[in-house]
Amino acid sequence: MPNATTRPKRTRRHRQTQREDAARNELVSRSLESAQQCLFSQDYGTAFVHYLLALNLAPALRDFANESFRFTLFKWADELDSLGRIQDLFDCYEQAMELFPVDEVIVNSMGEHLFRMGFRDEAAGHFYKALKLRPDFPEAKENFYRVANWLVERWHFLMLNDHGRNHKYQLAIKKAVEGGCSSVLDIGTGTGILGMCAKMAGAAEVYACELSKTMYELACEVLSANGMADSIKIVHLKSLDMEIPKDIPNRVSLVVTETVDAGLFGEGIIESLIHAWKHLLLPPPNFREPLSSPSQTGRVIPAGATVFGVAVQCHEIRRHHRLCVSSLGGLDLSVVGQIYSPVSCFADTEDSTEPYTTERLSRLRGGYTQLTQPFTALDIDFNNVQELEGLCSREVMQMRLCVTREGILDALAVWFQLHLDQDNHLSTGPQEDTCWEQAIYPVQTPFNTVKCGDEILVEVSCKDSYLRLCCIAIVRDGHTFQMDNATKGPSKILNANPESELCSALAGLQTTQEKPSGAFMLESSEIALLNNTAYHNSFQKAMSKLLVSLKSTRRSQESDTELDPIYVLDVSEGFSVLSLMAAQLDSDSSEDKQNSSRLVQAYSSVEKEHHQTMLRLLAKENGVLESALEFWLSHVEDDSAVLQRPSIEKLWSAIILDCIETCGLIRQKLLEKATLARCLLEDGGQIFPERIVIHGMLVESDTLLLESAVQGTEPTLGFNIAPFINQFTVPVHMFLDLSTLECTHLSEPVELFALDLMNNTANYTDKEVKVQVSTSGKVTAIPFWYQIHLDSEQSVSTFSEDSHWKQAAVVLQQPLAVSRGEWVHLSIRLHKSSISITAVKQE
Repeated sequence: MPNATTRPKRTRRHRQTQREDAARNELVSRSLESAQQCLFSQDYGTAFVHYLLALNLAPALRDFANESFRFTLFKWADELDSLGRIQDLFDCYEQAMELFPVDEVIVNSMGEHLFRMGFRDEAAGHFYKALKLRPDFPEAKENFYRVANWLVERWHFLMLNDHGRNHKYQLAIKKAVEGGCSSVLDIGTGTGILGMCAKMAGAAEVYACELSKTMYELACEVLSANGMADSIKIVHLKSLDMEIPKDIPNRVSLVVTETVDAGLFGEGIIESLIHAWKHLLLPPPNFREPLSSPSQTGRVIPAGATVFGVAVQCHEIRRHHRLCVSSLGGLDLSVVGQIYSPVSCFADTEDSTEPYTTERLSRLRGGYTQLTQPFTALDIDFNNVQELEGLCSREVMQMRLCVTREGILDALAVWFQLHLDQDNHLSTGPQEDTCWEQAIYPVQTPFNTVKCGDEILVEVSCKDSYLRLCCIAIVRDGHTFQMDNATKGPSKILNANPESELCSALAGLQTTQEKPSGAFMLESSEIALLNNTAYHNSFQKAMSKLLVSLKSTRRSQESDTELDPIYVLDVSEGFSVLSLMAAQLDSDSSEDKQNSSRLVQAYSSVEKEHHQTMLRLLAKENGVLESALEFWLSHVEDDSAVLQRPSIEKLWSAIILDCIETCGLIRQKLLEKATLARCLLEDGGQIFPERIVIHGMLVESDTLLLESAVQGTEPTLGFNIAPFINQFTVPVHMFLDLSTLECTHLSEPVELFALDLMNNTANYTDKEVKVQVSTSGKVTAIPFWYQIHLDSEQSVSTFSEDSHWKQAAVVLQQPLAVSRGEWVHLSIRLHKSSISITAVKQE
């Protein structure tokens, strides 16, 4: 028996362990030292490797080195991103999250990279995890709100709140199931509501498929909460990828779906149903065998659809798809010829995205005017597979629409009636109280005036699984005037007066002036910006005032030497003519013409080649020297670091920032950009705009509530869906047109917040505002907009009639009942670019 009091001997293994510990500590120490040296020399990749080695060997040091490790990771990730080494970037984040699995900053940063690269589902998962780790983490909260708009689009809330729509689907499904359709497949199940309707109606077997990972996971939660997780099988697949018996055991007797968009076919319902009839559905009923059981045959809900349309005049549509002005802020724009949006119904149009856009006609600013009677464009039977297969190959149908009211032909507006079965129908018409928008096919040839008695020739076809309606010609007094594709150059402009049209034609024969033959595509928001004359005219005045001041200063200080250039940088997002306007102001200066000295050197940050071509063409035709306008991105090595000095020893005289997104939100990192811009300005230089004031008011709007969250179980037929989809509710509602929003104004407009881009010391992050109630009601939201002060004299509102900006609104979590004369206390906070508002009644 060994002596228990004897001291243990130091074995060779123990001494070896000590030596290994010493060696490990030495390696850790050297790795950390090397990491610091690499950071100092900005070798972030090597520093990252050293940190990985040290922190894997010495986990106890992770808290100590956390900040330095984060810094290294983010720098190295940005470098990998700029080099296009995407897989290496993700590998680095995976390694980082193995070291720091509960570091919300790293998790959120990984989500930001994923979102920028288009992996929205994965990005949302990381933002959500970061919020779980730290619920008050503002960056993760802002990111999650932004990605939520992509993952669960706002129409989901409207559709689920549409009790009439849900009830009619329920009735049609119940009738089919009770009629013998015992097995059901819900294609594009979303939250699972239609599949649950089938199960509640008594279907023996119910299956569902959903392509979106986010919606699939949400549907799984909904099924569990409603006690149907075991009775409805849901698969994370596109229906086109489903197979028997791999995904479902047998063919089903009923397919239910609502994979339709405002243009009916845009979500691929035709392709889905053709595949379903061939691979997933039982064969359709054979009318030669009327005794066949419904459980042995297949059918689809909806059974079919009828598409309607009407020709309309609408200024709001026109200003987003056609250039409505010939000059802007002193610039002659006619030289560029036709400018068109990417929305084109012509199948051969290059760069077009879809043949239509969508609008809620009843909410368009200025309204719309019907120029023809509504017409039937198409009937489709979803239970006839031969008709579905022949849809895209059927001959183009030409229709003649009689003009019943004189006006400008701006678009064809299209809607449909969905025939769920013989008894239940859903209409998406503009006069209906519906969750649907209408499809808009803009007419992009120049202003085409039509008069009573004219006929509009319309071609109806189905190409690339899109329904296409194209206005191809106008017939007047027996003469046909072709309406060519906008991308092929300018079309003949129709006048209401035939005599004036003849004079115009004769004048065209006599002139030798060269006409523009080109055509340029801009996004619809960029076209609306060009049509915003008030904004550009105000900028022209503000810039002119600054140039006069700077030139006067230079000439008084350097009368005997060559004057320093006036450097102007425009870092607007997308297409912008502001830099060209600055250069053109210099060219038009009578004083400069006499002195033959042009001082302005303007730089534009546009990067698309056709944008640069447009600016060069405009510069040439407006008398701006080629050397006076340059493209800034060709001067910088890193596109992500646009704000730099014009040269080593020079500073900018003016920097133009794009502050407000078209959707109505402040652009991300605006204040950080303004801080950097101020450091790059010469004495007397200016940032445009110099100040932004946020205005808002109290409103009551059931519409905003319905578009923001599912309102309980009543609209969803008693199913418990709201708590799950409302996880994706965002507090700020974007793309509003406050002038047409159905709401009651409960107060006068008030100033909510102000941002001074020229003086950071004047800024704040929190503000308390008292608002007096002018009308009794329930405060459900605070819409807001901006007064953009270019300088002390010139300003424009984002809530003006010709504004290309929309408005936004903070929707309160709980409505606040108020009475006239009471005061509401608003607490407003701006974190980076995200605004939040809470409201309580003042006691």
